[in-house]
Amino acid sequence: MNPLFSPIFSLVAGILILVNPRILNYVVAIYLIVIGILGIYSMQS
Repeated sequence: MNPLFSPIFSLVAGILILVNPRILNYVVAIYLIVIGILGIYSMQS
């Protein structure tokens, strides 16, 4: 996993939530899906 991915994603997610608080559910869901997929791929290699 790229070490820069998490801080950059967190920054973008924070800005999106500040701009539109209703997007919080989508941001959290996408974050969990991406982390899950990256975790599955890292276990296979």
